[in-house]
Amino acid sequence: MKHIKVERDDGVGVITIDRVERFNSLDVATAQDLRKAGLQLARDDGVRAVVIRGAGGIFCSGADLKYIRAGGDAADLSYLAPKAGGGRDDRYGELFKQILEYIHSTISEIKRAPKPFVAAVDGVAAAGGFGIAMACDLVLASDRASFEWAYSKTGLTGAESSTFFLPKLIGLRRAMEMVLMNPRIDPQRALRIGLINEVYPAALFEAETMAVMRRLADGPTAAYAVAKRLINEAAGVDRLDYHLDRELESLARIADTGDFAAGIDAFFSKQPPRFNGK
Repeated sequence: MKHIKVERDDGVGVITIDRVERFNSLDVATAQDLRKAGLQLARDDGVRAVVIRGAGGIFCSGADLKYIRAGGDAADLSYLAPKAGGGRDDRYGELFKQILEYIHSTISEIKRAPKPFVAAVDGVAAAGGFGIAMACDLVLASDRASFEWAYSKTGLTGAESSTFFLPKLIGLRRAMEMVLMNPRIDPQRALRIGLINEVYPAALFEAETMAVMRRLADGPTAAYAVAKRLINEAAGVDRLDYHLDRELESLARIADTGDFAAGIDAFFSKQPPRFNGK
């Protein structure tokens, strides 16, 4: 796996997204490898707790918009979309689908896994990166972390579990604020409103994160597995897969609109987007 690193450390599984030159965003191949890593560690009985992190002081910025704007790569797309030939045609929905299928499968596996999954957020977690973090059982952040909805910058609807978990974590009113106003949330506010569990100084973040992971891996993991399942059932997480399908179809549909085409062009030209609701 080129941009996804997997390590095992005495019962702790570590997944690192390492695509720093693209802000740890996910193209099709990287999303596919993330799913592979998640499946491996979720189903490895020797791994008792898993942490997901990003390299280079960045957590994850979600789907790679540069890759999508360029029309993807024919070799990547041929697996799920044999007719896709690469090259831009201003219809981006199918490209998003190829990436989101793998990310959504990873998120589903995180919630089903009979062990704790922890997001270690150092730097920005935006759009799909934000969604991946929210799907984990615990979220730890460095004091230089930030959290951003970000989808609305390019006229998108939200996916990667974000519209499912956000209102459950912080309530309807604050969730709507994040979606409509797109504030960048610093770690102190994220802790205060319930987005995350703990904040550590950046210089100590790796050590503090691994101390938490060690505590989890040394704990009663069979009991954790049952408690995780019961809490998720009580919170309605059994509907997650249905909601992920709704997110994927909705985002793919909106990605084929003029608003997204205008939004992605404005994003790369660093100009304010001009949306017309169509």
